Amino acid sequence: MTGSNETLVDPKEAYDLITKNLQEVLNAQIIKDVLEVEKRPLKLYWGTAPTGKPHCGYFVPMTKLAHFLKAGCEVTVLLADLHAFLDNMKAPLEVVQHRAKYYEHVIKSILRSINVPIEKLKFVVGSSYQLTPEYTMDIFKLSNIVSQNDAKRAGADVVKQVANPLLSGLIYPLMQALDEQHLDVDVQFGGVDQRKIFVLAEENLPSLGYKKRAHLMNPMVPGLGQGGKMSASDPNSKIDVLEEPKVVKKKINSAYCAPGVIEDNGLIAFVEYVVAPIQELKYGPDHFKFPIQRPEKFGGPITYDSLQQLKDDFKSEKLAPPDLKSGVTDAINELLAPIREEFAVNKEFQEAQEKGYPVVVAEKTKKQKKPKNKGTRYPGGQNNAQDKDPKETEQIPANAADKE
Repeated sequence: MTGSNETLVDPKEAYDLITKNLQEVLNAQIIKDVLEVEKRPLKLYWGTAPTGKPHCGYFVPMTKLAHFLKAGCEVTVLLADLHAFLDNMKAPLEVVQHRAKYYEHVIKSILRSINVPIEKLKFVVGSSYQLTPEYTMDIFKLSNIVSQNDAKRAGADVVKQVANPLLSGLIYPLMQALDEQHLDVDVQFGGVDQRKIFVLAEENLPSLGYKKRAHLMNPMVPGLGQGGKMSASDPNSKIDVLEEPKVVKKKINSAYCAPGVIEDNGLIAFVEYVVAPIQELKYGPDHFKFPIQRPEKFGGPITYDSLQQLKDDFKSEKLAPPDLKSGVTDAINELLAPIREEFAVNKEFQEAQEKGYPVVVAEKTKKQKKPKNKGTRYPGGQNNAQDKDPKETEQIPANAADKE
């Protein structure tokens, strides 16, 4: 593969790969200086907080990790376990380590499924360095110069917002800023929803004597509902990477998809930001094939060779929502098949899921039978009634006190 650390890619070619398909780049000159002046591999990290199960939206940053590796970058994936805990306790501490392991399996599996060599990828768990005295001291220093309003604003698009926010939500963006220094990178990469945290880092790290970093931002893939992004914590907005084919079909069929509307259309966005880049990675530039198994009465099967043609046909309503849904369902199931297969044979992967996302079974309390009062008009009945304390004929359910 082109672009190992031993054989540097041409700086212009590397820069184009690094910034390909991004929505925004902050401090691009930092990247150019590393590639052109220092002539060394760019050091970059992407962080993910292991909260809910990873979904199909994760294919978007994965294609970018592929571009970074191809450009000869040194790429670190941060499994931000403490961030997951700080984000309104989305992940309890006792399961967060297992979730981090699960995320690592998913990320490696996705990358392998789209033919990305992962030998040069470095995985780091946040708590492995975020609990050191040096890091803790840096949090104190940063909290001495960042106002609570700035910290709250920085995390507004990332940390779950509630009526009475916890202090943890203010610590979260400070730690994300400091991770750039403690992971020793030139660049942080994330979704455009991270922008305010990136700006917080750029404005405040120099006050601690640390260098300013560049920031790369992906567009956010709309969810399956009306508006909003795919979210790990909203099961209806996303498709998990281990979702069964029939569940994928059901979710896609119920996805919001107005005829002729391309803006905020989660299905069109999935084709644009997931299917097209993955095909390009696998088969080279300008390769696009999107088959749709359309019923004969609506024109029969069709294969699109251009994303623009697909968009144009949908906009002019030559392509109907049910047919687009059919094509997207097939494309997603094709992408997820190798991940599901790997999960089926990998015991560690399965164990990480079981321990990271334990199935909560609601306890069923047995209804205790009340003894029937048969009266005294049967053989021996009178004797029983005389021998026993009348209070004993009614049993109190063991859980009666719990219900009060």
